[in-house]
Amino acid sequence: TIFSPRDRPEDTLGELWAIYFDGETHQTQAIKQRVAIADCQFATEGLDHRIGDAQLDGQALIGKAQGQGHDISWDLHYQSPQPPLLLLPEKLYEAPFPKAKSLVGSPLASYTGTLHVDGQRIAIEDWVGSQNHNWGSKHTDRYAWGQVAGFDEEPDAFLEITSAQLRVGPLWSPRLTLMVLRVDGEELRLNSPLQALRAHGTYEFFSWRFSSKNRKAAISGRISAPRDSFIGLPYDNPPGGVKTCLNSKLASCSLRVERPGRPVLSLHSQHRAAFEILTESVTHGVPVLAQPAWPT
Repeated sequence: TIFSPRDRPEDTLGELWAIYFDGETHQTQAIKQRVAIADCQFATEGLDHRIGDAQLDGQALIGKAQGQGHDISWDLHYQSPQPPLLLLPEKLYEAPFPKAKSLVGSPLASYTGTLHVDGQRIAIEDWVGSQNHNWGSKHTDRYAWGQVAGFDEEPDAFLEITSAQLRVGPLWSPRLTLMVLRVDGEELRLNSPLQALRAHGTYEFFSWRFSSKNRKAAISGRISAPRDSFIGLPYDNPPGGVKTCLNSKLASCSLRVERPGRPVLSLHSQHRAAFEILTESVTHGVPVLAQPAWPT
């Protein structure tokens, strides 16, 4: 990632993150490493970036991160069988609002290669995941975000969803819920501004229920994970301050999908859903990763 503080462009830097979740041992290794912007390169078109010695492009990611008592390296190649998925309506990507944007550059990407986590070698062969891109002049003030890259019985289905609140001066917006589901060869987009306002999304630290409906589909569901499946990540905010992101890649997800003239579809993922919440609260009880030193 790039972090550029508002009105302080001279303090812009690169950030390298590496997080490994082990669902069998219930251990998480996480690293955040800061890199001087002079040691970073970012392509103005396409995906071709470097932070220190770590590289990411449209076919591979190779690098190493050290810090917070851990050492993680990766050498992975990936294939992108599907076109990008836009969580927002396309016209909003050029609009000044919302200030934070996101898309999935490669849904259902297939990864092959190796990880090394604190000296342990992990072979990766055709693991399914995604490549994502988020950007903006500030973090969304409050949100829950979820993603499922393949459900247990529907490996080609893909879900991207968020429930968010925006602060304008002293006022808070209603909670807005947007979702896009690819399943059975079609893309169900419940993400217009009016749709987001009508939808329901209620979350607490480790559980989130949501529902939305339009003329093409009604989708409802739940994403959850136990406390020990999360890591707390410090997110510096460009306007100032630090927020906490509670992040898990071991969450469960259950969906109910109703479409006119078709049988009800139930989708489940036992432990392969991504789930995160951005919060300013300190009562969640999740250990927060220590901030690394600023590069000199």
